[in-house]
Amino acid sequence: MSRLAWPIVLTQLAWVGMLTTDTAMIGRLGAEQLAGATLSLMVFFLTYVICFGVVTATASLASQAFGARQPRQVRRITRQGWWVTIALTIPMLVAMGYTTDVLALMGQPEKTLPHAAAYMGTLMWSLLPATAFTVLRNFVSALGRPQPALWVMLSGVPLNALLDYGLIYGNFGLPRLELVGAGLATTIINIMMFLALMAIAVFRKPFSRYAILGRFWRPDWAQFRQIFRIGLPIAGTHLMVAGFFIGTVFVIGSFGTEAIAAHMIAIQLPHISIMIPMGLSQAATVRVGHAVGRRNVEAAYRAGWTATAMTVCFMTMMSVVVMLVPEAFVKLFIDASRPENAAVLNLAVSFLFFAVFFQVADGIQEVMSGALRGLNDTVIPMFIAGISYWGVGLATGVWLAFYRDLQGVGLWLGFIFGLSCAATLLGWRFYRFFKNQHLPSIQTPT
Repeated sequence: MSRLAWPIVLTQLAWVGMLTTDTAMIGRLGAEQLAGATLSLMVFFLTYVICFGVVTATASLASQAFGARQPRQVRRITRQGWWVTIALTIPMLVAMGYTTDVLALMGQPEKTLPHAAAYMGTLMWSLLPATAFTVLRNFVSALGRPQPALWVMLSGVPLNALLDYGLIYGNFGLPRLELVGAGLATTIINIMMFLALMAIAVFRKPFSRYAILGRFWRPDWAQFRQIFRIGLPIAGTHLMVAGFFIGTVFVIGSFGTEAIAAHMIAIQLPHISIMIPMGLSQAATVRVGHAVGRRNVEAAYRAGWTATAMTVCFMTMMSVVVMLVPEAFVKLFIDASRPENAAVLNLAVSFLFFAVFFQVADGIQEVMSGALRGLNDTVIPMFIAGISYWGVGLATGVWLAFYRDLQGVGLWLGFIFGLSCAATLLGWRFYRFFKNQHLPSIQTPT
């Protein structure tokens, strides 16, 4: 598990490192620019998690086919993953063109809307290469060799930082484009990373043996439907989770620009720490999928429990870190020497205190979701996500925010209730499968 997980974990950290770099550089432009970019980023992220969620099905399906020694099936699944990518991203790009109209209808601060429009205008074009890169990353991980995706992503982090620095502030002889430049840098880097990983998959062994571009235009409707059948509930689950966190951004928007900026800064640390469980979750999906392909019940469930134990240890450590360095972390994202930023800084530090109480639960629910995906169990986890995040977490947070007048603090308390509920229910479902020694059937090539 460790050998498979560490490159995936580092890939996740590199991905969030790119987002963190963007946020930190945008934050130096001012609170209004950060708030506007945050709103656009939340809209973009909602569309991304839908696309990402659906194509995530290729990870479990390709892993099962690899475990069952069906290389032709691996190729078909990867090829149809790109078909699904195209089918999903085109309507999403059209929808993102109406971002500012949606934000205005939701009552977001009017002075943030021009900044939101500027950022989204260039950021939206990164959706297609980012989703296609996910399909490729699932392919190399399913073969038990996730390292190439790691090297590509690690290369993208410094390149993204340099391009951000040049296009946002007008350095290196580049024009000063501010938020337009931030979105443009993200799009350019995503295209470059996709092309780099594609070259590795096509020309380097053992990936080249699968000839993933062979007969690309040939449809495989059975696989196409299978990806949607398994992937749509995954997307629904991701949407429930993302909507839970993103919904709080829009609610916090009613408490002012400072509250949005403080929330966006404070949520960065939990977002960074969850990358480790997310990597372990993907590793659990692959390891469980391999065992399912081999019809090895013991190995399938051992992989899930191992990933969970590793997650609990790490997230406990991260909770201690949150308690020790909240103010130092916040200062990475905002200039503490400017008096007008004092309110944002203090509010962000207060939010981070509550992250101590939900990080372990957040990690458990993430890994349990990944282990269940390896068993092709995606529908019930989607309903569990809806109940936990919206029925328990967001409802409790909104009630505390408005009816108990806790405002942003109430919403962060809602995180604790929602994530704890999800971790408990998903863990119980995996345990019941374990007791029943359940293995799903796998599709054989025709």
